[in-house]
Amino acid sequence: MPSAQNAANTDSKLEVITIPVSDPERAKAFYAGLGWRLDADFELGGRRAIQFTPPGSPASIHFGIGNPPTPAGTPPGMFLIVTDIVAAREDLIRRGVDVGPIFHNTADATAEGPDPDRNSYNSLAAWSDPDGNGWLLQEIVTRLPGRVDTGITSYESVNDLADAMRRASAAHGEHEKRTGEADANWPDWYATYMASEQSGAEPPL
Repeated sequence: MPSAQNAANTDSKLEVITIPVSDPERAKAFYAGLGWRLDADFELGGRRAIQFTPPGSPASIHFGIGNPPTPAGTPPGMFLIVTDIVAAREDLIRRGVDVGPIFHNTADATAEGPDPDRNSYNSLAAWSDPDGNGWLLQEIVTRLPGRVDTGITSYESVNDLADAMRRASAAHGEHEKRTGEADANWPDWYATYMASEQSGAEPPL
């Protein structure tokens, strides 16, 4: 469970913009055709979510939410990612924002309060600016594979980066011994290993 933190120091990262589409399947095929990474395509509580990230982008697009899909031309919704949704909500309220109650998704609908297990991506709170532009706070502690958080994956010097590459090289050598074949996709393997080493996530096998 995330530890309490000073609300004044709560980070809020603009990470996802929800775009309205009239046909989620057509939109999915379109963005896949651009070479954007498909992060997620799932249904929860009768709602479908499809997320793509442009190459090298720290932010993503989200669509296909709702049943039926959100009408085209609707203003986009925007996600602010936080590590402690309780502290982030309190900070906004302290600044005069009318923030709705925290809620989480269940298999059938939504329920009040944060996710009981504080699972990433599943605790949210809605608010709007004076012009009615909608925002959602979303709590994330452990990320989906494929996204790099520059707050926890960075190198202080060329030597640090070189050392990380040497460790990745040694680990990749062991990986190729286990598989018994050369890995043509070694750049992705190196990148995943180096990011996981800094973030504390499980390294690739």
